[in-house]
Amino acid sequence: MTGTVTLVGAGPGDKGLLTTAGAQAIARADAVVYDRLVGEDILDLIPKHAEKVCVGKENHHHPVPQEQINDILVRLACEGKNVVRLKGGDCFLFGRGGEECEHLLANNVPFRVIPGVTSALAAPAFAGIPVTHRDFTSSVHIITAHARVGKSLKIDFDSLVRLDGTLVFLMGLTALERVTDGLLRAGMQSDMPAAVIENGARGTQRKVVTKLADLAGAVRQAGLQSPALIVVGRVCGLSDALDWFTPLPLHGKTIVVTRPKTRAGTLAARLRALGANVIEAPCIETVEREDTQPLAAALEQSYDWAVFTSPAGVPAAVHALRRLGRDLRALYNMKLAAIGKGTADALAACGLTADLLPAQYDGEHLADALIGAMPQGGSALLLRAAQGGQMLPERLSAAGIRVTDVPLYDTVHRCDKADTLRSRLTAGKVDGVTFTSVSTVEGFAEAIGADCTGVTAFCIGKQTADAAKQHYNNVKIAKNATIDDLVACIKEEI
Repeated sequence: MTGTVTLVGAGPGDKGLLTTAGAQAIARADAVVYDRLVGEDILDLIPKHAEKVCVGKENHHHPVPQEQINDILVRLACEGKNVVRLKGGDCFLFGRGGEECEHLLANNVPFRVIPGVTSALAAPAFAGIPVTHRDFTSSVHIITAHARVGKSLKIDFDSLVRLDGTLVFLMGLTALERVTDGLLRAGMQSDMPAAVIENGARGTQRKVVTKLADLAGAVRQAGLQSPALIVVGRVCGLSDALDWFTPLPLHGKTIVVTRPKTRAGTLAARLRALGANVIEAPCIETVEREDTQPLAAALEQSYDWAVFTSPAGVPAAVHALRRLGRDLRALYNMKLAAIGKGTADALAACGLTADLLPAQYDGEHLADALIGAMPQGGSALLLRAAQGGQMLPERLSAAGIRVTDVPLYDTVHRCDKADTLRSRLTAGKVDGVTFTSVSTVEGFAEAIGADCTGVTAFCIGKQTADAAKQHYNNVKIAKNATIDDLVACIKEEI
């Protein structure tokens, strides 16, 4: 049975500008054929089981020719797979999507198209340039400044000048001087506002805005590189006043988030909202244990407190109890302690309220709080990772509290982006790395295996910071062990 090919426009960069329909199509994919400029965090949405085929193109360098891309799509569909053709920007705007659909039609392969946000509109918007404005122009014209291989650039500059609208040239950085010279020769005013925007709508976006006659020289001096687009028109004069993106406190900074994939989203989203270029690179993975005997044996006794030291421990406990034919009612008559708000939220998702949260969200303060709650001694059931530190059970035991430590899951070091991170760190293209646990520090160090002493480590909790100091010269610790304070620390220090 022949599968279906879905062309998805991935937008200009990060997944924030990917459409909901596009994300849903990716989630259902059995195979994804993607371009070079698709954002890393969008590629992270591809299911683990899906076949990934990179057909990335660079200027005048197509390692996979278009004809071969067409054949790949047909082959995968004929294997019965649900195929996503993931294209930067919009599928039908200089993306050769029409050619691919024609080829699929000729081979009786069903297809559909999910449009994407084009950089022709998004990049100017992120640079403070409205492509239309009734005080300046009522039209916008999108032109490719990229000639076909072996062909010369053919643009009717005279007609473009007469249109008196905003001009957006895509894929035109290598042809910048030919574009500016062509417009000037066609009679456009030399002082017409113009801009070049590099990495539009991304945290690494840069721009040059000046007079048309000076644009090429200013871009050379600034060192802007592809991918970039050119905008010409009076609306470019609004760029400084309307630029909301560049002034964001973390714009231009690249931050690595090492939290587990299931927990990375909140921190990553907060950093992106502040303008940062975020690399989500989980360095640890939670693997729940199949062996439920330790939990079964522990539940033969009674306890005053059930203690959760991470959000991952809550679903792990639910699943372990289910394998025993039981549920969270097995914790009946126990009070619930959570190391922090994230863990308390995980309990709340199960309809449970944490009875105890420490003043600061770390192991030491959790131990203090539990000891304070059991001044005459008592008992505590720790439901946590097998790799949990010994400070908590030792402190509780020393205070006369009976402790049963049940390992529900393992924290495994795993990083799929080690090579990418290593090259960026070596090139000095990372401004900071965030760590929310000792295991993330250890997982990152193991994955990278390179000198990271020049990178700033931003940490939650003293134990995490102490572990980071073994690998980094510059370690910053959040005032409190919360995501809010971690973000505040990054804003203050970077």
